[in-house]
Amino acid sequence: MAKPARGAPTPKKKDSFGYAYRFPKVMEQPVRRAEGYRPRLDVRYREVVRPALVSEFGYKNNLTVPKIQKVVINIGLGEAIKTPKLLEQAFESLGYISGQRPVVTRAKKSIATFKLRQGMKIGCMVTLRGTRMWEFLDRLCSVALPRTRDFRGISRKAFDGRGNFTLGIKEILIFPEVDIDKLDKVPGMNICIETSAATDEEGRSLLEKLGLPFRRA
Repeated sequence: MAKPARGAPTPKKKDSFGYAYRFPKVMEQPVRRAEGYRPRLDVRYREVVRPALVSEFGYKNNLTVPKIQKVVINIGLGEAIKTPKLLEQAFESLGYISGQRPVVTRAKKSIATFKLRQGMKIGCMVTLRGTRMWEFLDRLCSVALPRTRDFRGISRKAFDGRGNFTLGIKEILIFPEVDIDKLDKVPGMNICIETSAATDEEGRSLLEKLGLPFRRA
């Protein structure tokens, strides 16, 4: 690359937001699905869950029946400030879990106590919609959560008052896509399920009918 002429302004480096690491095996080759394919959980929602919600809450318009809008998965790594390799490993693991390329998240403000400066890479996240969202939720309910040690169900109280549910996972090893040999440290993750429900009661009923194993009251 030729050097700029003397006296010419130095070109600024572009900020690498979101695509900081090489990640060749995710989304390079599109997944081939049969024509007319629908995820199993999506079919269950249309044929079983939606009619059950109408019967339970008496909705008069199908557009008002609660549904899942998106799923946001986030991994926060404060240790990445000192050990950037941990963030790269978490980035790759999250890509394999979700089947979609994650986005690197950065600090919004500086905190001197934690030696944190604004713009530092401190985690990664991914937002799932449509087919990938349904497939992830199916694997979460039927494969990942039952693999949790001494699993007795998830909390019924982790709602935000507007029908959205947040689930904390201590170790991402419950997902079979993760290779423990490639991790120097096993991170946790937060899973936020955003629904169109107006109340927590409606959101809880939706998720329970979809198969999320809530703990008995």
